[in-house]
Amino acid sequence: MLKNAQPNPYATLLKKEQDELVVAYMPALRAMAFRLKERLPSSIDVNDLISIGVEEMIKLSRRYDKDQNDSFWGYAKKRVNGAMLDYLRSLDVMSRNNRKIIKEMDTLIDEYYQEHEEEPDDAYLAKKLDLDLEKIKDARAAHAISYVLPLDEQINCYSEDDTIEKIEKDVLLEKISEILEGLKEREQLIIQLYYYEELNLKEISEVLQISESRISQIHKKLLKKLRERLGNG
Repeated sequence: MLKNAQPNPYATLLKKEQDELVVAYMPALRAMAFRLKERLPSSIDVNDLISIGVEEMIKLSRRYDKDQNDSFWGYAKKRVNGAMLDYLRSLDVMSRNNRKIIKEMDTLIDEYYQEHEEEPDDAYLAKKLDLDLEKIKDARAAHAISYVLPLDEQINCYSEDDTIEKIEKDVLLEKISEILEGLKEREQLIIQLYYYEELNLKEISEVLQISESRISQIHKKLLKKLRERLGNG
């Protein structure tokens, strides 16, 4: 009868080192997840983001070569963040129905803001659109989730037709950069702070000394302007 094969000491040591890497960078992963969560609706559980991140980090630890990359987190950070965004994409929040509701909501919010200088609550929107309150909340949540995706993906999410989808990603990014250069300085700063510095609306409000509601309005108008310019380009 064959004896059980003895574990390979080198393989055991290597796995231990890989597991220790994951444990060592858990604080950084948690910080990333909580930072992303700040820009997401309450319906998204930060523990789901952390779980996705841990799963990705374990895979990356098995492939990590410290001779080629002197920092594991430097090697893993972008991929872990990408895995969390993939999870958010998988929720498929931007259904055709949600897009329609969001477009109608945005029109109402614009009108309300012009008169009251603040955004209306969900109950107001539900009454005006003759929809259940839950549908409004779902659409709001979908909108918030889409906002953390890269700018090119977000513009595609809300495009009325497939014109923008046909533009190659590198060309799309180049066009977006050209359009951003033509915006006012404050508008450029909002895009920079939100998409590149990854500040949330509250933080941008503190930096620019204007209300979160006003920033939200400017943000939506900027995205609309970008979509229109790209669609006509």
